[in-house]
Amino acid sequence: MFIPIRDDQPTIRKPYVTVALIVINAIIFLYAWSLGTRGFQIFTIQYGFIPYEFVTGTELYPQIAASPYLTALTSMFMHGGWMHLIGNMLFLWIYGNNIEDYFGPVLFILFYVVAGFAAIGLYTAFGPQSQVPLVGASGAIAGVMGAYMVLHPRAKITILMIFFFIQFLHLPAKIVLGFWFAYQLLMSVAGGATGGGVAWMAHVGGFIFGYIVLWILLKIRGKGNIGGGRSSGDRQQVYRMQW
Repeated sequence: MFIPIRDDQPTIRKPYVTVALIVINAIIFLYAWSLGTRGFQIFTIQYGFIPYEFVTGTELYPQIAASPYLTALTSMFMHGGWMHLIGNMLFLWIYGNNIEDYFGPVLFILFYVVAGFAAIGLYTAFGPQSQVPLVGASGAIAGVMGAYMVLHPRAKITILMIFFFIQFLHLPAKIVLGFWFAYQLLMSVAGGATGGGVAWMAHVGGFIFGYIVLWILLKIRGKGNIGGGRSSGDRQQVYRMQW
């Protein structure tokens, strides 16, 4: 297992949207947690995304039904437990600030939400009969990670490696994120779209979306280099989307 700790890629803009997303996710989780075990389950069923309801138009729990079109959005801000929340928010903080720096706040939030929809779309395509509520920001965050891999492939990511030993490693983003994506893809094939209770295919869908969007933008507009800073002895460039 490896856990990303930080990156060395500088930013110019303050990551207000990234911070706001982290705060909103935390508040929603704390609210759900305050409802108690039964309330938490009801809240998850009501506002989590259920592919079967979306595909068939049938409400499994009509007494607490929320539109599947609404839950496609609300599910991105919900989490199943403390570790689910903390892990997702750590990934969002490490990679989100740089992608927000590139897009700017308005386009970043649009990109984030659409990446989440893309993740849900692929998840649903591979599991249309699933009646298990899908919750979590990881699909949208995977889109951010895919974008980061295109924009900053040589940025150094510090990871905590836990295997038969514990060690800090400093690796290029293209290696860290490439390995992460390969693992998600492998698990989606080996364990199914939701093997082990993890929405592997949603991660794959979000990452592919983010990667393709940034690849297209850079082909059309270029990176828009506006400067850089020094980190670990290497000059890292900061980019902004050019209009």
